[in-house]
Amino acid sequence: MADKRTQKPRRGGSTKPGEARPKAGRPGSGKPRDDRPRGGKPRAKPAHAGPHADKHTRSDRKPADRQTPDRKAEAQPQTPLRPLNRRHGALPQQTAPLILETGNEDGYQLLDMGLNEAGQGEKLEQYGSLRIVRPEAQALWGRGLPDSEWNKADAVFTGDTDEDGIGRWAFPAVPLGETWPMKLLGVDFHGRLTSFRHVGVFPEQIAHWRWMADRITEARRPLKVLNLFGYTGVASLVAAKAGAEVTHVDASKKAIGWARENQALARLDDKPIRWICEDAMKFIAREERRGNTYDIILTDPPKFGRGPNGEVWHLFEHLPLMLDICRELMSDKPVGLVLTAYSIRASFYATHELMRETMRGAGGRVESGELIIRESGKPDPDECRALSTSLYSRWLPK
Repeated sequence: MADKRTQKPRRGGSTKPGEARPKAGRPGSGKPRDDRPRGGKPRAKPAHAGPHADKHTRSDRKPADRQTPDRKAEAQPQTPLRPLNRRHGALPQQTAPLILETGNEDGYQLLDMGLNEAGQGEKLEQYGSLRIVRPEAQALWGRGLPDSEWNKADAVFTGDTDEDGIGRWAFPAVPLGETWPMKLLGVDFHGRLTSFRHVGVFPEQIAHWRWMADRITEARRPLKVLNLFGYTGVASLVAAKAGAEVTHVDASKKAIGWARENQALARLDDKPIRWICEDAMKFIAREERRGNTYDIILTDPPKFGRGPNGEVWHLFEHLPLMLDICRELMSDKPVGLVLTAYSIRASFYATHELMRETMRGAGGRVESGELIIRESGKPDPDECRALSTSLYSRWLPK
């Protein structure tokens, strides 16, 4: 994945009265704010259980990614929770590359991408009722829609648009509140304009969520889902709505608070969801000792992060053991293990071969590739370009 380049600050238009916009939560109203540094998870996002912002060193990835590694912590590596298991048997079958695409969804559209007058890449998106402009380093071409469409934006991310920079939102027409109602796959939740350009949901994940919801519905039996680094809980709510018993783990109290808000907004308070605020590695190690198992495991770790007690997470150092433990947590009738990776300098083949080695002897198939979002704001489908957002690998039992 390409690294995000530094972009100069951009100024938004002056605000002026206009039509009423969707009401949103006001800052200071007691609702948790998302302070994430990376395209997704809160700024203080813990290492093992937090989020996500948009993907690879991409402008939208979860904030935990954006934390600067502590030199002292790097110089003193943590002792592994346990050794890796030695796996035997045949490698799973494989399908790679497999591109999973998100297009025109009820509740989300990538309308256009391209370079602005300053030569900086941007994307124009529709999130529910709001049209939003955000930086996008991979948009290396000219805009496909006229400026008149871009000028209809309700919110434009401005200020420090560097990957690790904090910015602000400009409102060309009418000042907006911090949150607004969203809905994807029939689940209501809050979108939120954060200082790290993220909005509380990563639409490319819809491909995984739809797969998961279909498997839960088809199972005709209660399934247990573990959602690691669960962020604002949309995936957990999709699983619960489909009929699963869900355990949601994130090390950020703010993310857990936001997820609980989303559960109430989605009217899913009666669904069996456990909200666990804890370091993800410690949680799964304890689950392994207890002999607890799950039918579906979703894991969306950051590149770098910290746990609530100072635990340090480095993706390349800790991912093999995390997947190894996740294999031990799979039930006797597993449905799937899904890994998404953002903000890393690697091919999807790195996670693909790791997943195959992890599941050696378990049979099934490993599918790997990229999650992409395709533009859907143009009359001619051939003019709709694709945006790569992240790498993924998933193991399926058959």
